[in-house]
Amino acid sequence: MDELTRKVLGSFAHWRKETLDLHELFEAGGNDPEARTAVFDIVERLVADGLLAEEGNDFYSLTEKGKVAATGGHGGPPLRKHNEKE
Repeated sequence: MDELTRKVLGSFAHWRKETLDLHELFEAGGNDPEARTAVFDIVERLVADGLLAEEGNDFYSLTEKGKVAATGGHGGPPLRKHNEKE
């Protein structure tokens, strides 16, 4: 798995949320416009591969398969729903 894909999957743990909108996922690409375009392509691929689920209105969540891939099978910090406060 390439570094940018790892960053996209790791975004859920970084933000400590169960769902993220596309703009939060774009942060994995930093300020580089080409990297942000690559993030969009990665998100589409992760949905097609069953690692991300589309939740509507540009929100995405990790599937069980995605959670395993994101943590390397070792679990991770608890995640919040997108409307839940810390």
